[in-house]
Amino acid sequence: MSYFAHETAIIDEGCTIGEGTKIWHFSHVMPNCTIGEKCNIGQNVVISPEVILGKNVKIQNNVSIYTGVICEDDVFLGPSMVFTNVINPRSAVNRKNEYAKTIVKKGASIGANATIVCGHDIGEFAFIGAGAVVTKTVPAYALVVGNPARQLGWMSEFGQRLEFDSEGIALCTESNEKYKLENNKVTKL
Repeated sequence: MSYFAHETAIIDEGCTIGEGTKIWHFSHVMPNCTIGEKCNIGQNVVISPEVILGKNVKIQNNVSIYTGVICEDDVFLGPSMVFTNVINPRSAVNRKNEYAKTIVKKGASIGANATIVCGHDIGEFAFIGAGAVVTKTVPAYALVVGNPARQLGWMSEFGQRLEFDSEGIALCTESNEKYKLENNKVTKL
C-alpha cells in the first residue's frame, strides 16, 4: 500500500488512492472514488461514491464531499465545509438521478463551515471565505464571502488580496507575481 489509512478509516471497494495520500481517523471513502497523490484527508471526512480528487488536495476535519464533486489539484477544503448534490432534496423523494456536478478548479480554497450549493463551479485559485454560502459560479481568483456569497475582490495564487492600479495591474505582496484585471477577469502575467 503506497498510502496511509488510519485503522479507524473505512475505504470501500473500487477506490483508487494515490501514493503518499493520508486518510485519518473515522473517515469513510465510499465506492469507486479516485483520490490523487499526496492528498491529506482529515478526521471524520465522508467522501461519497465516485468523487474525484486531484493531487495534493487538503481536506480538513468534518468535511462532506458528495457524489458529483470533482476537486482538481491543490484544492483546500476547510474544516466542516460541505457540498450539496441535489437542489431540492426531500426525504421521501429519491433524486439520485438528479445529482448536479460541482467542479472546484486547481488551487481554490474553501473556508471553514462554507456551503457550496451544487451545480456551481469554483474557479481556479478562487477563495471562499469561512461560512460563505455559494449559490452561483465563482470566477477564477475571486474572493467571495457571506450568505449568499458575494464577491469582495480578487486573490493571488498565494492567497493574498490583490489591489489593481488604474492600468488594471496588481502585484502579489508575497510572490511578486503580476496579475491583470480586464473585463472583470483576472489573469496572471
